[in-house]
Amino acid sequence: MRKFRKVLDGLTTSSPGATLGSPSGGSGAGTPTAAPTPKEIDVQETLLSEDFQLCKTVRHGFPYQPTALAFDPVQKILAIGSRSGGVRILGRPGVDSYCQHEGGAAVLQLQFLINEGALVTACADDTLHLWNLRQRRPAILHSLKFNRERITFCHLPFQSKWLYVGTERGNTHIVNIESFVLSGYVIMWNKAIELSTKTHPGPVVHLSDSPKDEGKLLIGFESGTIVHWDLRGKKADFRIYYDEAIHSVSWHHEGKQFMCSHSDGSLTLWNLRNTTKPFQVTFPHGKVQKDGRKESCKPILKVEYKTCRNSEPFVIFSGGLSYDKAGRRPTLTIMHGKAITVLEMDYPITEFMALCETPYNNEVQEPYAVVVLLEKDLIVVDLTQSSFPVFENPYPMDIHESPVTSTAYFADCPPDIIPVLYSIGAKHKKTGYSQKEWPITGGTWTLGSHAYPEIIITGHADGTIKFWDASAITLQMLYKLKTSKVFEKSKPAEGRAAELVEEDPFAVQMVSWCPQSRMFCVVGISAYIILYRFSKYEANTQIVSLEVRLQCESEDVISPSENENDPCFSEPGSAHSPQHPHRQPSSPGCGTPEGVKPSIPCLKVKDKMVRVPPGYQAELVIQLQWIDGEPPQQITSLDINSAYGLLAFGNCNGLAVVDYLQKTVLLCLSTLDLYGATDPYQRLTRSPRRHRQSTSGLTELPDNQQSFDMERSKSPTSATESRENSFSRSRSSSVSSIDRDTKEAITTLQFGESYGRKSDALTSPCLWVGTSLGIVLLIPMSIPTDQEERMEEPVTFGPSGAVLMLKGSVLRFGFLDCMGALIQSPYEVWRDTNAAEDPDRPRKRKLIHFSPSSSQETYGDGHLAVVCSERQAKVFLMPSQSCLYVHNITESSFVLRADVVSVCNSVCLACFCANGHIMTLSLPSLRPLLDVSYLPLTDMRIARTFCFTNGGQALYLGSPTEIQRITFSQEMCDNLQEMLGELFTPIETPEVQNRGFLKGFFGGNAHTFDREELFGEAAAGKASRSLAQHIPGQAGMEGMKVAAGGVVGELARARIALDERGQRLGELEDRTALMMTSAESFSKHAHELMLKCKDKKWYQF
Repeated sequence: MRKFRKVLDGLTTSSPGATLGSPSGGSGAGTPTAAPTPKEIDVQETLLSEDFQLCKTVRHGFPYQPTALAFDPVQKILAIGSRSGGVRILGRPGVDSYCQHEGGAAVLQLQFLINEGALVTACADDTLHLWNLRQRRPAILHSLKFNRERITFCHLPFQSKWLYVGTERGNTHIVNIESFVLSGYVIMWNKAIELSTKTHPGPVVHLSDSPKDEGKLLIGFESGTIVHWDLRGKKADFRIYYDEAIHSVSWHHEGKQFMCSHSDGSLTLWNLRNTTKPFQVTFPHGKVQKDGRKESCKPILKVEYKTCRNSEPFVIFSGGLSYDKAGRRPTLTIMHGKAITVLEMDYPITEFMALCETPYNNEVQEPYAVVVLLEKDLIVVDLTQSSFPVFENPYPMDIHESPVTSTAYFADCPPDIIPVLYSIGAKHKKTGYSQKEWPITGGTWTLGSHAYPEIIITGHADGTIKFWDASAITLQMLYKLKTSKVFEKSKPAEGRAAELVEEDPFAVQMVSWCPQSRMFCVVGISAYIILYRFSKYEANTQIVSLEVRLQCESEDVISPSENENDPCFSEPGSAHSPQHPHRQPSSPGCGTPEGVKPSIPCLKVKDKMVRVPPGYQAELVIQLQWIDGEPPQQITSLDINSAYGLLAFGNCNGLAVVDYLQKTVLLCLSTLDLYGATDPYQRLTRSPRRHRQSTSGLTELPDNQQSFDMERSKSPTSATESRENSFSRSRSSSVSSIDRDTKEAITTLQFGESYGRKSDALTSPCLWVGTSLGIVLLIPMSIPTDQEERMEEPVTFGPSGAVLMLKGSVLRFGFLDCMGALIQSPYEVWRDTNAAEDPDRPRKRKLIHFSPSSSQETYGDGHLAVVCSERQAKVFLMPSQSCLYVHNITESSFVLRADVVSVCNSVCLACFCANGHIMTLSLPSLRPLLDVSYLPLTDMRIARTFCFTNGGQALYLGSPTEIQRITFSQEMCDNLQEMLGELFTPIETPEVQNRGFLKGFFGGNAHTFDREELFGEAAAGKASRSLAQHIPGQAGMEGMKVAAGGVVGELARARIALDERGQRLGELEDRTALMMTSAESFSKHAHELMLKCKDKKWYQF
């Protein structure tokens, strides 16, 4: 614990220039800029660098660009591989693990070691990896890198330690799973095919062992060649040459037939008794044309042939539709007997897999479901019902239903808000799902002791808002809100208007939510704000619409001399008088030239009475006006305070404050008018329309020395590739040489109790304003305290009493009392305005205030204001406005996100920089505690969606479809193992079914197949060292010990060892008996020979 004491004596009024010029040490905290005072500020800082560690916690959403699928039928867990090298492993709800290959190569194929707690991944860089799943965070045990051949297909037989690997050259190699080294046994392509064949058969596209005999391997080549290889005899039993390319092969469980899918949309069924031609050829979707020919069909990419005990077998395949019907959606076809069912999918099918009861390929399969992996969704079809309904997916796979454009994270919500949102959201859930339970039930997960209410809010390109329950590192949809329902359905625009209107006009730019009062604000890309109230009851309501003009004209030039003697704000009743609904107020600082076209917002709010369901109900819509046919600039900052009943927002032209209780516009000022005579730069007004701000970068604002002249992007989700990586440039932090043409945007706003002027002895409601030039303004307000007066009397504003300055655009405010505790903004306790009123007990507004002076009587009045910009962080003492501490956060980059958050019963300033660094600074001394280079390259998506919350947590959109949550708290890192689910659970492997005497006698597996004897080093020798390179895994020996440490694993190994020992003892007993018989025979013959030769003389021989 470290104690910081600041003694301040004789506080002097410092000008903005003096504050700006305060000394600062490059990476450490700066020195105070004011002389000492008799007051003492004694803050016990408890946070140390040991309290911080950065690690990923969990990843939610659908795996982006999936490529591969695998299922363990005993453990009942599912694995999905992706193009970026990620692997998601899913079990029961709560069991969700994400692991990433270091190289980032695409995952080509996945193979579970069934019921062994391990997974083999084959990647596009021709490397095989063995993952240990017996630990909560999977790790690689071994890797094998192929140097001369490219991997195309892998197959691992059940309960085998030998993995078959097919390559692009047509060869088949065999890998020992235990040691992860190649066997010397290789099936070369030229040995597999006949010598008379003149063409190469192509890459290996299929490998499988025969259900009838494990010693026979079926090899499928892309060209249409199929080879049935005898592993013992090292020769081909038969070869099939078909004139259509093969995509997949599937066995009948008896091992007498197999089915192939081909590139011409056909399915061929082959019988092992006669392999000269297919037993059956079908074109499931190919109709006979008038000329008698079959119409051409698309390839059938995969087929599965699964048998049932009490019904006809299932034939399930993807593709195969005819080419004549353009625009048809991707399909999965299920053939069951004579019934053919075609299931249309919303996205292309990446992979599918039938889930069966048994892991043995020589038993009746009994499929009960089909997992279908689409490009942007995961569905599971119930095969036990004739209508083939889908299961309700318990995982949050629809985060990307519409592209995510904004996020918000709340880790300290009131505990009652989650059940309320869930109960209302549950009423709107889809129906028609299968009645059976979700079939992927593997792993174990418990709630843990460190769970607390957390909510994630996502805003989307189509205007939808989704509330998610994020408690205990899980994610579950609570409630969905459609903001577009507030507006009339718009007609398609024409001409120039069509060019200016957004492609996604309802895209959510930012949200502001007060969990205590349940007030909710949404900012749209089309420069509007919607205010919602929460109610448990449906209601008939009319949405109030306000139009605000925040647009300066080029003809308006304000010289410094005009405002030299004017106060920053005029009288409340004059220029800033309340503006009533449906008026079109003009900015007091911005004139309206003659001949201007009508100001019409591009979206029309519904003006009729509407019936709204329970949940969030729109109360007020604020729209910025179009001026002279030009769209308004986007809103860049927003804050709402339920205790004050006020909403403030700003853009690059100015600031507006709205009283949402009285539905009036209280303040509408250009940025320059905010300063008046206190403008430190004495600039002239210029047209904000000269340079249009890009809408693609929702986080970027014009900086101090540069003005951007970019085209208006179509939507926040359509940023170009060059913009995606635009954070590599550095931004100038100098505020001494400001271009007169630079816009100064309002970048952050916050209501709170503070001291509006240095001379104030008591706190009052204030609005803190931060701009893109690093200037902080403090606007005091006068709000009627009586409830009736509050609804009738106007809120008034006083002249600004503070102008503070920092380097770079201001990002965040935070307030601490003089003991270092966080001061919350005041709020109104939620009350349901639609509930029936009790005439005896009328409802009143209940306000909760957190005054800085209420908890620190012994320390006197005052509080600390933490201000963070793109470059700097400063701590000011209020009301003296003295800078106590300053820290230069970065010189080479700039801060994208900053927040004052609670960690380990204390508070710190957390920052995320454009160069990927995550930093934390102590408060109030701004001492660096953590600085980690987390992301090597930050793109627009991450910058737009990154947000911090209390408890040392943060999140961002790791891919267009996935939310990545991280923590920088050492305590949470320590507890993470307890919070994560177990992927592997000890389960006994199902016993082989009794096949009956006749089946066992006449066919199949009459002789056990010893792969070790065939593929081991003693028999096959060593493989060429140059062919593949073994790479030890990160998990090392510890991971191997963990993998071998399971109870079932030990039992299984002990049982196998006993069986092997018993088998060896039996063999030894047989050999001993044979030797005894041989010895007895030898003794008998020797005795006979002795008797015969006993009386003979030597010369008689």
